Amino acid sequence: MITLNDKLQLLQNKLLNTDDKIRIMIIGLGSVGLYLLDYLVSTADSRMEIIVVGRNHDKMLSDVNIVRTAATIRRQMRASIHIEGNCNLEDVENIASVLERWNPDFIVNSSRVYSGLKYGSISWSHLRAYGIWAPLSVKFANNIMMAYEKAESHAISINTSYSDAVIPWLKSAGMAYFDFGSGNLNHLIPRMKFYIADKFGIDNLNEIEITLAVSHFHDVVISKEGQSEGQNILLDIRYKGTPLDFDKDKLLAACKIAMPVDQKRNMMNASSNFDIINSILTAIKENKKMKIHTPGVAGEIGGYPFIIDGAGKAKGYIDECAFLLDEMRKANRKSIYLDGIENVENGVLTYTDNLIKKVQIEFGETLQKKVMLSDSNNVANFLIDKIISPNI
Repeated sequence: MITLNDKLQLLQNKLLNTDDKIRIMIIGLGSVGLYLLDYLVSTADSRMEIIVVGRNHDKMLSDVNIVRTAATIRRQMRASIHIEGNCNLEDVENIASVLERWNPDFIVNSSRVYSGLKYGSISWSHLRAYGIWAPLSVKFANNIMMAYEKAESHAISINTSYSDAVIPWLKSAGMAYFDFGSGNLNHLIPRMKFYIADKFGIDNLNEIEITLAVSHFHDVVISKEGQSEGQNILLDIRYKGTPLDFDKDKLLAACKIAMPVDQKRNMMNASSNFDIINSILTAIKENKKMKIHTPGVAGEIGGYPFIIDGAGKAKGYIDECAFLLDEMRKANRKSIYLDGIENVENGVLTYTDNLIKKVQIEFGETLQKKVMLSDSNNVANFLIDKIISPNI
């Protein structure tokens, strides 16, 4: 199986030794995909070629037209955009044919199986855990990576939905898996920078370096409640390389800020996808290191700091400058346990007993303890029929 470093080096050769366009494929043009398209176009990069893929050609055409029109008003419309409509994400062969036709350098999976279903508020108010929805998140991710293998794609791949568990689930089943996940802990880091900048009188937020290793659960609980549920999260903060002394409890409390609860929130996830793509391109073009944070990277459970190193042969690796990998793994296991995930191993996702008990109490339904990847569709349908639909 081709490695991330192999993919980075293929991209490096294309960027530095050819005039070929860099192809970015966005699969699913919902709010995350649409914001991402807008951000990419705003780079005004004439070497960028963007392919949007989805089920409804007419809707995508309308969305592409508004992005192109707005970018032209801003004098930024240099990238080319193509629409690949009528792509059935239920059909692996169909997806594979699209990948073969376009041969992208990047793939971003921003698709949703059940668009329009709002179930995050159900899980938080009743369960204080989001992990229950992992089978919903894995369906199209699974199909896309099966198609990826079939098409023998070498694209750098990014997943947008619950990557803390979805990417390890795919990897543990012996399948091709996404290189990066987006969102989650990235939603916390800017809030932390706001607090640090205010406390220390720092004008340039980019000079504040944060290293964080937590799962999706702590993104939610810290954002919503300004506390870490009693866990000592792994967090290191520096300014121009110098460690800063701060009160962690006060910093976490300051992360609870007013935010939209509608689709505008997806600006954050889209920005995280943009940051991954832009950091990779910048590291290679400028021959330097770029640090990102990403859930599910390398098939690891939870979220990690990660380095893209464009000096010499391009490569990527989990950043252990502040914390050792084993330390981060243990912290992420504890974090995602609170999200209802006990383990992900050998293609099986295991829910916690506590989550199963809560589901029984809150919804009167019995959630199975272990979910094989091959059975995830059945469990997803159970969640829709028995938990989501009666509560919306």
